Amino acid sequence: MKIKFCGAAGEVTGSCHLLKTAKYKILVDCGMFQGGHFNEEKNQDDFPFDPAEIDVLLVTHAHLDHVGRIPKLIKGGFKGKIWLTKATADLAELIWVDAWHIMKENFKHYGTPILFDESDIALTKYFCEGINYNEELEVLPGVKAVWKDAGHIFGATFIEIKVDGKKIVFSGDIGNEDVPILRDTQKLSSDIDVLLCESTYGDRIHEPIDVRRQVILDLIKTGVKKGGTIMVPAFSLERTQEFLYELNKLSEYDKELPRIPIFLDSPLAIDATEVYKKYPEYYDEEAISLHKMGDDFLDFPELQLTHTREESKKINNVPGPKMVIAGAGMMNGGRIIHHAFRYLPDPASTLIIVGYQAQGTLGRKLYEGTKKVKIFNEDVLVRCNIKAIGALSAHGDQNKLIKWVGSTGQQPPKQIFCVHGEEHAATELAHRLRDKYQTEVFVPEYGEEVEI
Repeated sequence: MKIKFCGAAGEVTGSCHLLKTAKYKILVDCGMFQGGHFNEEKNQDDFPFDPAEIDVLLVTHAHLDHVGRIPKLIKGGFKGKIWLTKATADLAELIWVDAWHIMKENFKHYGTPILFDESDIALTKYFCEGINYNEELEVLPGVKAVWKDAGHIFGATFIEIKVDGKKIVFSGDIGNEDVPILRDTQKLSSDIDVLLCESTYGDRIHEPIDVRRQVILDLIKTGVKKGGTIMVPAFSLERTQEFLYELNKLSEYDKELPRIPIFLDSPLAIDATEVYKKYPEYYDEEAISLHKMGDDFLDFPELQLTHTREESKKINNVPGPKMVIAGAGMMNGGRIIHHAFRYLPDPASTLIIVGYQAQGTLGRKLYEGTKKVKIFNEDVLVRCNIKAIGALSAHGDQNKLIKWVGSTGQQPPKQIFCVHGEEHAATELAHRLRDKYQTEVFVPEYGEEVEI
């Protein structure tokens, strides 16, 4: 049996892993590469396998870097079933349609290829089979899989596969501690032969969770005093909803949220929020309690939704202080770019970074303190206040990942491969896991194939 690492090896994006058994070829995730032109150009490359030879596709969750190339896989000849949770199926369709629109715009302005079209998306949706958490299924004869709650985004899972007498686990992305709305990450089962473990924050420790809401409030109050625009580049799935959840608590329960206009300027996030309302059975206890009380915890008096471009443009005419929550989360596209172009030079404005920023993205450059960036081919000076909140990350930090790997309660996995992390993060986590659990831990390279 072999595993080939076809993405998210030595980097965070492009998740795609090929499990080769005696009889089958099983693909886990098929995401887009993100982060600068070089990385994103890899999406145009041929797959390092023949899509027509893949027997089944198993999906962990709906983030673009885990599902973004699935319609391209279909276009390339894949005709098997796609297994994923029901919420992931709904959210993934939104992601594919959004990606298609972005590719059309990029083709018009830059001539970059369009990887798939509406017909590919429709066919992809046809192949999708929605499943429930903790439901063991025979996805191929003699191959059983179970999707367990990863606590990362809505519908997100890690997948345990039993085949040819072995148990292989694909972590997908493991959620942070005490994530709003979502249940906690489930424990690993025992007797795991191989674990592919994400390592996005394998070299970092987040701020304590119990200070999250206060940190958000303090940053907003500081931004309001400055009188400018508070920009929040947020991923449309989960990060936006988490942020809205915290703002709802600050507004309707703590009564401390400043009375300023807050714009959710992301059609994808607005549409994704409706999926959250469709599956209350995924909520944690606190969210269930609010739901039963009739509280729409993703809405509050200060919030305004701007779905159309015309509505978005009107935000410019609203005087500060104000807040704009917009995608893309890494500032590598979307409406946040327009707001950044306008407000980064403004010393009265604030940029709050709430998620991972891949190398090569505008968000990463700003996070690292650059004082001048290029937007729309123009030089833009960075004079606004920039802050990052690690406690709002949807990924677990080093401590969470180490604890999760040991959650079997018995022997740790016999082999661990640290994926979905930049080289330093993956290596640092690998060393910590090796030292703590005295097991074999590796950091694979892109395209590498290993015997398990």
